[in-house]
Amino acid sequence: MGKRILAIAVATVIALIGAVLVLLYANGADKRAVAAAGPATVYVSSALIPAGTSVKEALRLQLLTETRTAAKALPAGALTSVTPDNEALLALTDIPPGQYVLGTAFGETVVGEKAIQVPNGKLAVSVQLSDPARVGNFVTPGSMLTIFASYKLKQLDASEESKVFNEQDVQGTSVLLDNIQVIGMGNTALQAGQQGAQNGAQGEEAAPAQQAPSFLVTLAVTPEQATKLVHGVNQYVLYAGLRGAEVKVDPKLSVNDITIAQAIQ
Repeated sequence: MGKRILAIAVATVIALIGAVLVLLYANGADKRAVAAAGPATVYVSSALIPAGTSVKEALRLQLLTETRTAAKALPAGALTSVTPDNEALLALTDIPPGQYVLGTAFGETVVGEKAIQVPNGKLAVSVQLSDPARVGNFVTPGSMLTIFASYKLKQLDASEESKVFNEQDVQGTSVLLDNIQVIGMGNTALQAGQQGAQNGAQGEEAAPAQQAPSFLVTLAVTPEQATKLVHGVNQYVLYAGLRGAEVKVDPKLSVNDITIAQAIQ
């Protein structure tokens, strides 16, 4: 009789343990199912992200956008967060639009060499800038620039006042174009001797040998912007400013010798 009671007690304990284990498993399965179906942050390419574009710049240009999806739908290695640790990384190759972006799509060095990718509706126009005028070697494909133009102010009417003003050789600088994307960089500097070769052939003196070398910077511009840029290349002295993520540039910004002299007096 005692053995039977003991056996029943043992069986009851085992049954209770089994029931608890089943409940724990079911509860864990429910939590796993909820987690798998729950929303998770992921980044998608809303437009073509050119090779060399940084994560931070792709976000600013809305080429890379944040969205939410079920956790179980996330591909392995998907880009789920942008932090100071990865925002400076560059797109290793062109990233097509309309897909989940993998974290491994970005790195420190762009893979291979390829022809430049001109965005839809844009023209590629190359500008020759000196090293200081292109912000040293900090400008890379994907960078956004503000282009400034310096020129001589001239009054076009035939009045005596205009004649006197034009003889003063007043120089001015203004914003020519803003928020312009770099899509290509010349890897080799154009030396002063190369620039002066054509002038020398025409009987003019070549540029001094110590003149700073210049580089070709290729920009993506609209047809209207291209007209201004080509005119600026041929008529003005151009300088570039590297844009920060939050900067706002007034397109009407302008200074000249007279306004600067008045400001410092």
